[in-house]
Amino acid sequence: MAQHAGYSRWCYNWGLSLWNAAYRDGYKPNARKLREVFTNQTKPLYPWMKSLSSKVYQYAFIHLGEAFKRFFQGLSKYPRFKKKGKHDSFT
Repeated sequence: MAQHAGYSRWCYNWGLSLWNAAYRDGYKPNARKLREVFTNQTKPLYPWMKSLSSKVYQYAFIHLGEAFKRFFQGLSKYPRFKKKGKHDSFT
């Protein structure tokens, strides 16, 4: 279970850093685009990800997309990177 929580955190942080870079370059990223880039380009580079459930990273990107949606609606602050040991969870 701890591996899946770490996998979710890693994917969320990876997605957030990519989102920040894309937004800085003038693109409008979303959760679906992040998931496509991750699945096709990043996931094959890390063989340890094959042993973990694919639903974990899909939900990490969905949660990231929802966090940005709430931010742009003015309901919350800008999404922050997740830290190990602080509210570790996954869906």
